Amino acid sequence: MTDTTTHSTGDDALDRVLANAERRTEPRVFGAAQALQDRETAAHATSDGDQWDLEDRHALRRVAGLSTELEDVTEVEYRQLRLENVVLAGVYPQGAQEDAENSLRELAALAETAGAVVLDGVLQRRPHPDAATYLGRGKAQELKDIVAAVGADTVIADTELAPSQRRALEDVVKVKVIDRTTVILDIFSQHAKSREGKAQVELAQLEYLLPRLRGWGESMSRQAGGQVGAGGAGMGSRGPGETKIELDRRRIRTKMALLRRQIRDFGPAREAKRAERKRNTIPSVAIAGYTNAGKSSLLNALTSAGVLVENALFATLDATVRRSETSDGRVYTLTDTVGFVRNLPHQLVEAFRSTLEEVGDADVVLHVVDGSHPDPAGQLQTVRDVMGDVGVRDLPELVVFNKADLIAPDERLVLQGLEPKAHFVSSRSGEGIDELRAAIEEALPKPAVEVRAVVPYDRGDLVAAIHETGMLLSVDHREDGTLVHARVSERLAADLEPFAIDA
Repeated sequence: MTDTTTHSTGDDALDRVLANAERRTEPRVFGAAQALQDRETAAHATSDGDQWDLEDRHALRRVAGLSTELEDVTEVEYRQLRLENVVLAGVYPQGAQEDAENSLRELAALAETAGAVVLDGVLQRRPHPDAATYLGRGKAQELKDIVAAVGADTVIADTELAPSQRRALEDVVKVKVIDRTTVILDIFSQHAKSREGKAQVELAQLEYLLPRLRGWGESMSRQAGGQVGAGGAGMGSRGPGETKIELDRRRIRTKMALLRRQIRDFGPAREAKRAERKRNTIPSVAIAGYTNAGKSSLLNALTSAGVLVENALFATLDATVRRSETSDGRVYTLTDTVGFVRNLPHQLVEAFRSTLEEVGDADVVLHVVDGSHPDPAGQLQTVRDVMGDVGVRDLPELVVFNKADLIAPDERLVLQGLEPKAHFVSSRSGEGIDELRAAIEEALPKPAVEVRAVVPYDRGDLVAAIHETGMLLSVDHREDGTLVHARVSERLAADLEPFAIDA
């Protein structure tokens, strides 16, 4: 990471300048992205299953060191995708250097997940980003020199750039410039599998693209209407007409309207599934949290679901629902949801609002935090802010610090001070999983009605319903039937009313 906005004096400054000059004589990798785990610590646990979906995702991998220029055109069938070489750029105000470095390393993890090699990064301290080129004039010129020195072909800005800033910075650095939002949308488009997920991603991409359309040449020319003669003139050709870029904008708006209707049409199916669970009074627990915090791994550890687990950001997009039981036999569901990230594009929040409804309809939110992350407090705040945006801030919350096997004892004390009632678990080693199950069981809503009834032996279905959806307090088998003392839902209490007895 390069930060030339702060200067030292004497030999220290000289050593720093010489070290930077020597370092830039050859390309280097930016460094381990803090949002990703080391390969040694990211091994799959036994509860993660066979992970066939992960093998499918890795079937086509980008590889480094390959030229796209082929000596034999017949080899095109077997060519692998070349990694994109990128340089990162960020701006931070006075006193926010640590947050800016964490954000830039998270951007490096996003770029790696999208399929790129991060060669270098620059940070500039200034009160506000430059309105013209995002970076100041001198820093933009330095960025151009870095891009040329390391051989990068893309620059990624650690924010959402205005269209004018993107074009102006491209004019300076002479390579493609994209922003953080573009990278996140690209990852989502790679990982979307379901029809609804693909529609949501496409809608977010079009919303982002619409104000950023660029045209030149024929794209900016007027189009004639009506009957046009061979010479290019005729009726309808004398008006200003519609430019091709205006036509593209109209097509994008039409496509966005179609996608919004499609996403609305998916709603009744989701609502029908949730209504069935509500009718049977099955409690729901939603697993929410920062991306790559280990939500899918925790779902596998709790239920042996075998859902896809990958050491990458936004590996899970589509909500996954699995069934589980408490120690006394009550059934509840666990829902794995899409992860959050700082500066999550508002287009994605709107597009995935229907998916986040799963969190809103839950009885308990299992808020998973990566305990080994350098900024767990930032993760907590980011997730709570997004949950507030979708109106689910007031739900009962269990905070879980995952990856406890990677947390040092002194760091654990700091985390306990941050969230005194939090639970420490490790999806990989199994630490704390049993205690977490007990905490979930305690947090689940208790059935509302307390009943005592003697259920005839030919109505075993009612006893089974008590075991599945109610809380059985005591049971005694008598000659005339099964005496049960339980807490049940109002619907089941009505079915048990003919057999009720006084306390």
